[in-house]
Amino acid sequence: MPKNAKNDIELIRTWTLSTAATLGSSVRAKGILQEMQARLPAAIKKLLVLEGRELTLAMPASDKAVFNAAVAVISRAMDEVETLPVIPREIQDILTIKTSERHRWLADGRLPSAGTRTVRLNGRARRITFHVFDPKVVEDLLDRGAVDEWRVEDAEAKAEKRRRAAYQAKLTRSLKKAEKTAKKPKNDPDNPAAELRGWAEFDVDGFLR
Repeated sequence: MPKNAKNDIELIRTWTLSTAATLGSSVRAKGILQEMQARLPAAIKKLLVLEGRELTLAMPASDKAVFNAAVAVISRAMDEVETLPVIPREIQDILTIKTSERHRWLADGRLPSAGTRTVRLNGRARRITFHVFDPKVVEDLLDRGAVDEWRVEDAEAKAEKRRRAAYQAKLTRSLKKAEKTAKKPKNDPDNPAAELRGWAEFDVDGFLR
């Protein structure tokens, strides 16, 4: 909105996002804002702003009809805001996890997916598909400290993997050593005297001549 139109603002409506909706995440709050903006006409979506945990729509009095229609849309959406799927960047902020951890725990089933979503990147023709998560499941994982448990499990599994690798390496070295020993040339079978200790000295003394 042009700066010179600010004084014409008379229509204002505010909605407060609950903790159950944001799950304590500013990234989640921003995601909710973007979801609400996506439901509004392009001409007014930027008039809905986020400040802290409050969504605010402000418009000139002359746009009362448009304002009322927008308020109705946002109010209906707010009724389901706590059930909006959690997207990857949001769950990483909520649970304080890395992208690699999200991928690993999603792959092994510890982090259950609630389905996938496909979106078009801004200004690009390419679409991307990603997993989304049930906010109730995310809240449960957060409350019971599941991430800490998973990290301990992963550390123990990694240590066990190292122990097995070290044992396997030791076993491989032992087998190679045994193989080399087995391949050493044996005494000449055509010269059985070579197997007798002291035979060479005995032969030099000429006792066999």
